[in-house]
Amino acid sequence: MKAAIEEAMQGADEGGIPIGSVLVVDGQIVGRGHNQRIQKSSAILHGEMDALENAGRLGASEYRLATMYTTLSPCHMCSGAILLYEIPRVVIAENRTFMGAEDLLRSNGIELEVLDLQECVDLMAAFVAARPDIWNEDIGEE
Repeated sequence: MKAAIEEAMQGADEGGIPIGSVLVVDGQIVGRGHNQRIQKSSAILHGEMDALENAGRLGASEYRLATMYTTLSPCHMCSGAILLYEIPRVVIAENRTFMGAEDLLRSNGIELEVLDLQECVDLMAAFVAARPDIWNEDIGEE
């Protein structure tokens, strides 16, 4: 999770939304990323999607051994990618700021662990307070 938090901080330093993720296979980080919707004017580069993109092409068996670490509960898009690649485990730093598609993941047999890290709650609270317009855009609200 430390690496995912580092990614979130990098996103914040770049003027973006402070959400980071890493994909781990056999104890090794194979992909890391952060939300880059602002920086790259992207519709889809959430932290989890960026981590998957940066991991490159992996074999199906590698995804099935992976754990996705993310600083915020995954949205439906990112949860869909987790389901598509059959990533069996997701570790979430916090879900107070945003409750993603956790029920969808659980109902499809994905193991979830929510750490409820105050550091990540505080990071998101500061961002949401400073940039509610960008946050609402990111989660699809007006």
